[in-house]
Amino acid sequence: MDFELLKAADHEYVMQSYGRFDVAIDHGKGATLWDVEGKEYIDFTSGIGVSCLGYGDEGWANAIHEQAMKLGHISNLFYSAPYIGLARMLCQRTGMSKVFFANSGAESNEGMIKLARKYSFDKYGKGRGTVITLNKSFHGRTITTLAATGQDVFHNYFFPFTEGFRYADANDLDSLETVAGHDVCAVMMELVQGEGGVLPLDKEYVKKVADLCAQRDWLLLVDEVQTGVGRTGSLFAFQQFDVQPDVVSFAKGIAGGLPMGGIMANAKCAGVFTAGTHATTFGGNPIAAAAACHVLERLDDVVLDSVAEKGAYLRQQIEALDLPCLGKTRGLGLMIGIEVKGDKTNKELAAKLIENGLLCLTAGPGLRLLPPLTITKEEMDKGVAIMKAALS
Repeated sequence: MDFELLKAADHEYVMQSYGRFDVAIDHGKGATLWDVEGKEYIDFTSGIGVSCLGYGDEGWANAIHEQAMKLGHISNLFYSAPYIGLARMLCQRTGMSKVFFANSGAESNEGMIKLARKYSFDKYGKGRGTVITLNKSFHGRTITTLAATGQDVFHNYFFPFTEGFRYADANDLDSLETVAGHDVCAVMMELVQGEGGVLPLDKEYVKKVADLCAQRDWLLLVDEVQTGVGRTGSLFAFQQFDVQPDVVSFAKGIAGGLPMGGIMANAKCAGVFTAGTHATTFGGNPIAAAAACHVLERLDDVVLDSVAEKGAYLRQQIEALDLPCLGKTRGLGLMIGIEVKGDKTNKELAAKLIENGLLCLTAGPGLRLLPPLTITKEEMDKGVAIMKAALS
């Protein structure tokens, strides 16, 4: 089926809730993709931070195939080895104590909010369920995670939104204190605000918030849906901020391309969820868990160090272009934001890059790059060359 037929079928049968670019991807290898008409693209998106090992990875595909031929799904009323092995690896590599598996970032964040409220209810009773989040944050598209998101643009259409959230300015402890109160149970934050514009938080601020949470018995909830699984140059971003959260959410890259997410809790919160208080049919699915085990096995210290090096190299190369429409870069590892200047919007620039063979994303008012963690120097150089040619 050619592109125009695919596009027509999409418009006929699929709800039009995405503003898609005029590209239909057919296959890929590494960080290079080809559309249905054979055109080549360098991928600086990895499916919005999902395909961390790139495309056509034989080890990842073999892990999925072997598990699929053995056991595709079984109810969580029974044990199975893949999710247990994955939970062990996550705990051993993060210092966290227990894991709950889910299917997406929004679902993981929703579970994290539920855990915080139950922790407070178990200890203090009703009336202490407010979660403070940060302005410019993004936590998901369920009703509750939209309410948790600190951006007014998302607070429309779907009224009434879930109550129990207040918003503080990032990197401003006084702002957080202003919205605090006796009804607070947790503070929830992304250490690099992804959808808000790839905005890293200040380390000292994060440490002060962690100290405040400890003093007041608020839970420190860290949303690592986008920053986790090697994206920032460590397995999880919090490992670079000198804090140990109470609960951490993850998703996107964890299974390298299959739907999976979850939360990790520290010792204090490990027993909050008891039988029947939280569940999901597909959480810890054997195939997704087998894929995730392979991802974690691949993300050793050598690979994680290379992510930090690649991120620094890519930012340097982009800034060296000195293009009038682009400004400074920011971010951690291979989570990179680029300032947009001039009279073109970030969406217009993204469309121009995609037209010329470089897939990229937008975030806030800027551009956002989330390449596969396995991207090669040659692929990065090709992407930067396209950027130069398209935007000069």
